[in-house]
Amino acid sequence: MHKARQDVAGLEPAVVITGGSRGIGLALARRFLEAGHKTAIVARNGVRLAEASAALKEETGADAVAILCDVSEANAIDVISAALARSGLYLDVLVNNAGLGLAGPFVEQSETELSALVALNIETVTRLTRAALPAMLARGQGGVLNIASLGASVPGPNQSAYYASKAYVVSLTEAIASEIAGQGVRMSALLPGPVNTSFHEEMGAERSLYRYVLPPMSPEGVARSAYRGFMWGNRVIVPGILNRFFYIALRFLPHVLTVPMMHWLLRRPHTLSGP
Repeated sequence: MHKARQDVAGLEPAVVITGGSRGIGLALARRFLEAGHKTAIVARNGVRLAEASAALKEETGADAVAILCDVSEANAIDVISAALARSGLYLDVLVNNAGLGLAGPFVEQSETELSALVALNIETVTRLTRAALPAMLARGQGGVLNIASLGASVPGPNQSAYYASKAYVVSLTEAIASEIAGQGVRMSALLPGPVNTSFHEEMGAERSLYRYVLPPMSPEGVARSAYRGFMWGNRVIVPGILNRFFYIALRFLPHVLTVPMMHWLLRRPHTLSGP
C-alpha cells in the first residue's frame, strides 16, 4: 500500500466519468464537483465535451478536466491516465457511464449495431474496471460506479440486447464487490428507471409505451441519489421510491408474468398491431 501511494505522490485523486458530456454523466460530474471532488469528463465528441466543460465551470465554479477519448478503444485507459497526469491528477473513482441502447425486435438490429452495443456496454465496462481496480486496491481507496438500468432486473423484449447488457453490468458489479469487500474500495451499480435525457429518443424508444406509463426522473435527481448511495457504499443503487418498488417486484415476480408485461411496455407504436 505504501508503494502504491508513493506512485501517486504529488497528484490529487480524481473522479473520471465516461460519457460525461451530457445526460446522467454530466449531472454526475456536476454533483461530484459541487461536493469538492476533482472531476474529469470523458467523451468522444470534442464540441460537446468543450460545451459541457464550460457549462460545469459556469454552474459550479470548478474546472472539470475534459478528456477527448473513445473509451471503446483498447488504449482508452492509457489516454485517460496520461491526461489526468498532465493535470496533476490520478484515477481514484471510475464512473462507467458511457453506454449504447437499441430498441425494436432483435432480428431487426444489424450485426454492426449489436457488436457496438456489446463493445461499449459490456467489453468497455469490463476492461476499464479491470484496468482501474488493481491500483485502487493497492492504495486501499477509490471505487467504481457502474451505470446500469432498472431494466437489468428483467428480460426486455424489444430492447433485448440492451437489457441483457445491463444485467451483465449489475452481475459483474455485485460479484466484484463481494470479492473485494473490506479492502477500502467501493463497488456500486446504479439502476435508474426512465430519465429525461435524449437517450430514449436516440435509441428509437421515445414513443414506446413505457415513456408514457412510467414517470421519468431528472438527471439531477438520479445523480443526487447515485452520489449518496455510492458514498454510503451501497452495492446496488436504485433512485426514486417508485423505481425501488419496481426493482423489488421485478426480483420476486416470475418471468412468466414480467416478460409479457415488459414486451407490452417496450413495444414501439409501429409494432402495436403485431402478435
